[in-house]
Amino acid sequence: MISMIIRLFLFILAISQLEGKKRPNILFCIADDWGAPHASIYKNDDVVETPTFDRIAREGALFHNAYVSSPSCTPCRNSIMTGQWHWRLKEGANLYGTLSQEVETYSRILKKSGYHTGSWRKSFGPGKLEGKFLKEHPAGRPYRKGFSDFLAQRPSEDTPFCFWLGASDPHRGYKKGSGKQSGMDLSKIKLFSFFPDDPEVRSDVADYYFEVQRFDSDVSKAIARLEAIGELENTIIVITGDHGMPFPRCKSNLYDSGTRVPLAIRWGQKIKKGLEFKDFVSLTDLAPTFLQAASVTIPIEMTGKSLLPALTGKGELRKFILTGKERHVPSQESPSMEGYPSRSYRDHEFLYIRNYSPSLWPNGTPNWQKATIPNTWYGDTDNGPTKSVIIGLGLRSKFYQWSFGKRPGEELYDLNKDPEQLNNLAKELPELSAKYRKFLESELGNSGDPRHGGPKFDFAKPAYTGGGPRYPGKR
Repeated sequence: MISMIIRLFLFILAISQLEGKKRPNILFCIADDWGAPHASIYKNDDVVETPTFDRIAREGALFHNAYVSSPSCTPCRNSIMTGQWHWRLKEGANLYGTLSQEVETYSRILKKSGYHTGSWRKSFGPGKLEGKFLKEHPAGRPYRKGFSDFLAQRPSEDTPFCFWLGASDPHRGYKKGSGKQSGMDLSKIKLFSFFPDDPEVRSDVADYYFEVQRFDSDVSKAIARLEAIGELENTIIVITGDHGMPFPRCKSNLYDSGTRVPLAIRWGQKIKKGLEFKDFVSLTDLAPTFLQAASVTIPIEMTGKSLLPALTGKGELRKFILTGKERHVPSQESPSMEGYPSRSYRDHEFLYIRNYSPSLWPNGTPNWQKATIPNTWYGDTDNGPTKSVIIGLGLRSKFYQWSFGKRPGEELYDLNKDPEQLNNLAKELPELSAKYRKFLESELGNSGDPRHGGPKFDFAKPAYTGGGPRYPGKR
């Protein structure tokens, strides 16, 4: 009888301990058009200051090679929410696309498992949600008053939560001169080599930095709320961006300046402080990471790989990364609705890019009078001072060619000698190009890419409901 009582006591104790084990909260913070290496902890220059990002990196993990699936807002965000390569998402691979009813998102999965979920400001999009995603938002119910309102509506103090903290920073437009007016020393800004060293360009980058810093400040307020309610140590905090800066040869391009983003992750005592990773991460890896941390089964459809094994010292990150692009703005000449389809394979030594339609303009036609969207001017590059300066240098300028000139079907860059990917070696090294072509084709075939044997899909067919950057003075 006594032994039965002891066994019953031990069983009840075990059950109570299991129930008392708190699942982690998740605070996912994503900027709009924030690319690497523009956080102060990366030590690119001494101008931009991101103390909140730096704190999370110091108290957790810093990633030096985090990449988006696609350097365009809608497909990148869709890939994050679904944990899948964007080329698997049909119309969701395009700017102003939607989400197929066939896919599921990590936030909705977590809600079904008992999480309180929500979002603030930009999450999905731009685009149009349909069907089940109108009834239940893919990133969680939007809270117009922000994180504090979301927390106030938490069902109980024991309910785990998952919150998407979005932003419009540092997306254009900028208040011109805001960076300089805030006290930034423009002479200390480190420009990409494919930007001309021009006062207008330096001021433009400073204005971008100003909005990066404003986003960082927003995140600090959310972290302060976590500390105030005693949830900091039990919350996975992720800070990142959705692709490179909104400048020529960055956003909507498959070079590092378009696809590499800042990434820092903190999770109390679960992650050793001060970790730094040099191997590769895809932002598609975040969804399975969140689900695994919450003890939720990862759907087989997710192509991302959980980061928890690497973060806890029990595994490794990727040794190479894939990226791609379908349609950003329909920026070719009428009546074409094509984007600029391309894919890339990058490891620590080389970046290989496959451009499927090299006859097209990689960043949109200069012939705005003939553009599919009337008056659209180099439609895959947002308007701004840097764009105007580079175009003003003329077609023969190396800066113009790097950003707006047509590109060959294959590009290959030696990353040790050419880290900013300016000298294409594809013709000089045909055997190496062929080797990397096979790497890329094999991986894309295994991933279900429609361009490499996956389910057929015409990415130029879906309607486009957005606009495009217009020729100055035109509407």
